[in-house]
Amino acid sequence: MEDQYCSKIGNQDEVQHPQVAVVMVPFPAQGHLNQLLHLSHLVTSYGLPVHYAGSACHNQQVKLRLHGRNSETLNKIHFHDFQIPLSSPPPNPDPSILFPTNLEPLFDASTHLRQPVSQLLQELSTKSRRIIIIFDSLMTSVIQDVKFIPNAESYVFFPVSAFIMFLNIWEEIPEKPFQLDFDVPECIPSNEGCLTPKVFNFIVNQQLLLGFEAGILYNTSRLIEGRFVQLLERLSINPETKHFSVGPLNPVEKESKNDSHICLQWLNKQEAGSVIYISFGSTTSMTDEQITELAIGLERSGQKFIWVLRRADTADIFSSNEVRNPLLPEGYEGRLKNRGMVVRDWVPQLQILAHPSIGGFMSHCGWNSCMESISMGVPMAAWPMHSDQPRNAVLVTEVLKIGTLVRDWANRADLVTSDTIENALNRMMTSEEGKEMRKRAAELGDAVRASVAEGGASRVEMDSFISHVTR
Repeated sequence: MEDQYCSKIGNQDEVQHPQVAVVMVPFPAQGHLNQLLHLSHLVTSYGLPVHYAGSACHNQQVKLRLHGRNSETLNKIHFHDFQIPLSSPPPNPDPSILFPTNLEPLFDASTHLRQPVSQLLQELSTKSRRIIIIFDSLMTSVIQDVKFIPNAESYVFFPVSAFIMFLNIWEEIPEKPFQLDFDVPECIPSNEGCLTPKVFNFIVNQQLLLGFEAGILYNTSRLIEGRFVQLLERLSINPETKHFSVGPLNPVEKESKNDSHICLQWLNKQEAGSVIYISFGSTTSMTDEQITELAIGLERSGQKFIWVLRRADTADIFSSNEVRNPLLPEGYEGRLKNRGMVVRDWVPQLQILAHPSIGGFMSHCGWNSCMESISMGVPMAAWPMHSDQPRNAVLVTEVLKIGTLVRDWANRADLVTSDTIENALNRMMTSEEGKEMRKRAAELGDAVRASVAEGGASRVEMDSFISHVTR
């Protein structure tokens, strides 16, 4: 897959803007790292030098797991590897606390990047007329010293949906500044149980430090969430703040030229739209009992499938901690070998979702997965686990109407039975409701992919951002 934003600007050499350097500062968790690495590729396609500043092990992680980009564009990005103290306890499946508590050390560890990142910014500021810092909203404390660099401009990147950002802000305003011209879905889940108290406090403290940024970047398209981006613009405290909806950041080509992965080879032999892809991201840990219920429900549904069944990430995925892989019922894979495959390693999710044989995606609704599924026109069976996922699930099922809900957030501590799973899969794949879902998903996918082509809505926003920072 090639870079979607390669334009007349991007076809020129990197020296086109030798006086402007861009620095990406991601939060060190897979769903955050990935989005800013994709954005790095898009920025380099305009001829701008890009520096990606993070911990050594997380830079290695995000490069290792990158799919859909060629190595030539990866080599254009300047990676800066810093050391941070990491403890990496194993994941602990616990239905009463769905947030991955084993990743809590990442939040404290990320703050240790402040000194080396500040030093990097100082160095780059002496070599460029202007430096542009694009930082994950969870890294505000790390880059706060940018305020003291005269030729620096910073842009906060929110790695979540505009829908969630709007809801979270709107709910905190006691006296609403204006009337909404639409009804907010009644089924909006509470944020209770989405985060641990420690992580919630960390996020609040990062938000309190904001206010020095020159603009905001979103990994969304106005075709998907234009209404909510406009509302965020209206709610902005500083009218000078610029908002850019530059998503989807992931490549959007429907046909993969590289089908060497075993999953893609298997999909080549299946009928169009016949396979469900099942994956719950990098931070989900299910109990053995829940895995068994999912396995039974999947078997009873009669649907073809690719199921990514792997342990959740530790804070350092390269550490030597031994973590037991999830177990399936005895003989399960043998019984279903002609109907599906279980994969226990990292897979090229983007290429899988882009494959014509995929007809649906059972997902935790992390924002990366949502944007990838939307851009590939694939409907979703939404099974949120924590963080922003419960409200993303509402966006997918109630606002965009391109998915069905597997489990309501209010019942998050309950076991999801095999009957519930079977019904959700069949609703998505075989019902009239599912047929309409698939139709809407395909139409939205077509529109979103067109939005990154020359003259498309997202392309225009990206062009506008580049023009602004290189003015």
